[in-house]
Amino acid sequence: MIPKLILASSSPFRRMLMENAGLSFEAHAANIDERAVEAPLEKAGATPDAVALVLAKAKAEEVSSRFPDSLVIGSDQTMSLGDRVFHKPKDMADAASHLQALSGTTHRLNSAVAIVSNGVVLWQHLAHAELTMRPLTAEFIARHLARVGDRALSSVGAYQLEGEGIQLFEKIEGDYFTILGLPMLPLLKKLRDLGAIDG
Repeated sequence: MIPKLILASSSPFRRMLMENAGLSFEAHAANIDERAVEAPLEKAGATPDAVALVLAKAKAEEVSSRFPDSLVIGSDQTMSLGDRVFHKPKDMADAASHLQALSGTTHRLNSAVAIVSNGVVLWQHLAHAELTMRPLTAEFIARHLARVGDRALSSVGAYQLEGEGIQLFEKIEGDYFTILGLPMLPLLKKLRDLGAIDG
């Protein structure tokens, strides 16, 4: 019998990626405090990669505890600029500060995905994308944020590439799925290997 697939996420973007790929699944948000999981990791000097992997596994493990015998997919994404790790902006002033820090630099998105069944991590994977933002003036940032509004607060970098955020960039290296926070190609390969989807 093919196990039930569950996406441990409330993200509409991750759900859309799974739906567009033709997967049959349920989505259930993980009941964890991400900041509480992150804080000791960051204090201990964990890399952005390590933080993303720990959070992806923690989300899948929590949902797995509620849905035995299911294959639970957990994912998380961190964003780093050198040693600095970014979190979702708290308000519009914070979003402007994010964009000012990223202006004219190349930052990295670190996207982790894990599959857990009955509390056991069956697989984990990490993918990266490098994004170079063009130099932005404070005036342009203000106008841009006024146009996109609260959507700027829903992502760690204060931008959405699938919307007006694409105008902020001059170069992007990495696949679209990694940028949206769910590396689909390696995930689909593993689901085929596990017999969870038609191969």
